[in-house]
Amino acid sequence: MRRDSIFYKLFQQSPTLLFELLTNPPINAGEYKFDSVAVKEPKFEIDGVFLPPENQSPDTVYFCEVQFQKDEKLYERVFAESALYFYRNRDRFSDWQAVIIYPSRGIEQSDIHPHRTLLNGNQVHRVYLDELGDIRSLPLWVAVMVLTTVEEEQAASEARYLLARTRQEASSTVSRAIIEIITTIMTYRFEQLSRREVESMLDITLKKTRVYQEIKEEVQEEARKSTANMIIRLLRKRLGELPQEACSLVVDLPLPMLEELGEALLDFTSVADLQTWLQARIN
Repeated sequence: MRRDSIFYKLFQQSPTLLFELLTNPPINAGEYKFDSVAVKEPKFEIDGVFLPPENQSPDTVYFCEVQFQKDEKLYERVFAESALYFYRNRDRFSDWQAVIIYPSRGIEQSDIHPHRTLLNGNQVHRVYLDELGDIRSLPLWVAVMVLTTVEEEQAASEARYLLARTRQEASSTVSRAIIEIITTIMTYRFEQLSRREVESMLDITLKKTRVYQEIKEEVQEEARKSTANMIIRLLRKRLGELPQEACSLVVDLPLPMLEELGEALLDFTSVADLQTWLQARIN
């Protein structure tokens, strides 16, 4: 399941969600802005950075890492990323803290001894989603986060419960956002099911949701790429080696034009025919 993108959407919709997981959140938690950044040289990707308001005095920056697979060098990477980003932005922040979100303790890296000072202090917070409590008693946004870890046989009933609760508790704007995320979680968790089966399971119409449109677009893009690769193979069989520029143009063609090229290539006798065909349609 694509948990990175799901948690990105969760934090994007509700930046204060991170602070609901902490015992001592900052007093201005509602003013923090969520972002995702890349730290270059070396290239690091930080899952989430929660930035304090810019119009106030330097404050604490929060780093967030969502980790659903075992990584025996996770803390080495996270602390290196955090320290480097903090170093390069020292004038903007007075302190830094890190929040690591795990589905359970079993995913945490085995050797934590080198990081004992940070992990046993109050600067790094480890959150284990399966220890937050019953999903039905949690705050709504936190419950949606926990839905990513619920056993598959319980996921459908808990998703339906959260959908119903969302309609009752949330405003229309927030409700739409939460429903989209719940639908996304369930669609990716049950990729083997058809759209109708997922609709029946959740008692919802997917055609009206953004996730259905996104998945539909992904499928169409995969079909287009597959067709482009097939066309290039056919062209090479018929014409021999192709110029890189011609291959790049074919790869970027929309699906209807690729289908047209699939018929036209039967009449090609040289690479020049292909280039003429491409120039006529792209120009």
